[in-house]
Amino acid sequence: MTEIQSILLRLWDSFGLNIRLFGLTLVCALPLGLGIAFLSMSRVKVIAWCSKTLVWVIRGTPLMLQVLIIFFAPGLLNLGAPWGSGASARFAAATVAFIINYACYFSEIFRGGILGVPIGQQEAGEVLGMTRAQIFYRVTLLQVIKRILPAMSNEVITLVKDTSLARIISIKEIIMMAQEYTAKGLIWPLFSTGLFFLAFVGLLTLLFNYLERKLDYIKV
Repeated sequence: MTEIQSILLRLWDSFGLNIRLFGLTLVCALPLGLGIAFLSMSRVKVIAWCSKTLVWVIRGTPLMLQVLIIFFAPGLLNLGAPWGSGASARFAAATVAFIINYACYFSEIFRGGILGVPIGQQEAGEVLGMTRAQIFYRVTLLQVIKRILPAMSNEVITLVKDTSLARIISIKEIIMMAQEYTAKGLIWPLFSTGLFFLAFVGLLTLLFNYLERKLDYIKV
């Protein structure tokens, strides 16, 4: 195996951490974001205010700062070691920070999509004797998905690139790995990381384009 092949293999292994962080964040942040959206629209003012305040704080502060706080705060506040120790602890803390951050962003996208569905359709469902759950899943949900898909695809693609911020707590994702080679006088590994991100984002773009075509039949 040549030196170039060896470096590319190590970069690919490190990119696996980016992909894991991306996948875990997406799987957990989507349902959590939907839950936060419902809380923000709650008729109980205290619940709605608390939810909107959380979203405001998270959206108004840098993700990098949130990663640092979630990783270091338990130790500084003498709360023990909830994340464990070693590399797994750093990855767990970063994952929690990313999930909370993106759940808040997703919640606003969900809320906008839900509020964008004409109220008349919900009233028609009530006249037909449908429950609120049935109205949401049978009438509202598909329209919401079509409405939010462009904004959601943009956030998902941003998430792919944001995974590189995990290096702030020494998670050896692909860019941090490439920087080690830069310190040794090799610059091309750093530039080549862009190809990994471009390829992954390209696949996601094709997926979202496919989903948009499949949902074209839905009138909103």
